[in-house]
Amino acid sequence: MKSLTLQDSNGQDGLDLYWDGILEPQMEVEFALEPFFQALETHAGEWLPDFVEGKRRRRYMRAAVWKALEERRDEYGSGCGLYHTTEPFLDMALSFGLQQVPRKLSVSLGVKPLTFFTQEEPCRKLVELVRAWSSHYPVLYASAHSGADEQLADAPYYGRDKAIARRDGFDKIYEVCWLNVFGPRLVAQVGRDRMLSTPAHRVEELPNGSVLLVTWPTAADFTRQEARQAQARALVHLRPELDYDTVLRALHERNAAFIPVDQLFHPDVAPLLTRLLNKVGISKRQRRIAELNAYQPPEPEEWLPANAALPSDVPDTKAAIEHYSLLAEYLVALLHTEVPSVFEQTPESLTDVDFQFWVERFPETFERQHIDQRAVPTVGAYLGQVLVRYLGGQWIPRKKLEETQVRVGQRVWLPFVRAHKYMRSSQSLLDFSLTQLYRVAERHREGSNSASSSSSSH
Repeated sequence: MKSLTLQDSNGQDGLDLYWDGILEPQMEVEFALEPFFQALETHAGEWLPDFVEGKRRRRYMRAAVWKALEERRDEYGSGCGLYHTTEPFLDMALSFGLQQVPRKLSVSLGVKPLTFFTQEEPCRKLVELVRAWSSHYPVLYASAHSGADEQLADAPYYGRDKAIARRDGFDKIYEVCWLNVFGPRLVAQVGRDRMLSTPAHRVEELPNGSVLLVTWPTAADFTRQEARQAQARALVHLRPELDYDTVLRALHERNAAFIPVDQLFHPDVAPLLTRLLNKVGISKRQRRIAELNAYQPPEPEEWLPANAALPSDVPDTKAAIEHYSLLAEYLVALLHTEVPSVFEQTPESLTDVDFQFWVERFPETFERQHIDQRAVPTVGAYLGQVLVRYLGGQWIPRKKLEETQVRVGQRVWLPFVRAHKYMRSSQSLLDFSLTQLYRVAERHREGSNSASSSSSSH
């Protein structure tokens, strides 16, 4: 089993469940939540939480849950996080109110990967869990569906203004997910007879008047033709003013976002582009891959042939090189918390630096004067240090930083000129990345070494 990583989080789809119910107003929270956790422990199966988190993380057990809820409790309510840290991964948030009437109990959880729900048994267990919760607690609304497909549907706003959507909630049926629980208000709005006659895999009236509806036996097959047809039929049945063909066409259009696209990134920036991709939600991932496949960075121009190198014009070469080392350390001081690898001054750390500056939108976030006076020199020095350490480069100090060079093979590179271009904008961080310049310098060094070996053999 593997631990949860950023790649797992953004690179794979998952099943997202949202459930809103009501707690008994006069009952102590621990007793009110007992049936909730009993159902979770009975039906969760392989993704049963192994950790609970309040102000600190503890192994999952009921006593740890009560402790976590007590730690986070204030006059308005409380909540905790629940996790399963090996595949299938669980990330779950539980919260409840104490003052409002009625007392709302809310759950949001994600189980990854979605492929865990390819078989009917895990799906059945999840449905039984939601059924148990929704039978014991009066339910407002609940849904479970592919998280990526929900993003494409603009859930939970569904095209509404966000402020209005937050105010009104799920005040009418905007979408039918794989699993749905419609509370009494929505049932009355549609009509109980109509709702119970919905064409679907499972339709069940619950004891408190809610209706449980499951469109298809398995959650992971939501893009299948038959599953999309079932989803469209259910929605149009509940919303007869909608046109079936139009609804189905929109669902099939969403399917296009899940057609796999091979990664064919430019090799000089592939490590950086892969990091950028991991910031993209799964619903936009394939489109972003296609965009990044088409990206061609400008060829680096910050170099001269070795025979055109400017000679050093500083009185003390050693002192100048020590100054560059000190400038590089300033970058370490700036980024070491967010980018621990910056201590190592490696080719990989250059990519980490590129990515961090891009995430921060650094060139647009800080004042231009400070960037030019402080950031540019430290970035240039750091890049030069990596060229020296890993490519056998040699500093050629100059009084003007922009003229300072690092000789690598048959070229001299201008790291401070590169840093100046790099820090112009967030797009410049990509177009003039440290990663790319290092890769190109490495390739040309290897080429010059091969040429030298061939010449000496003759």
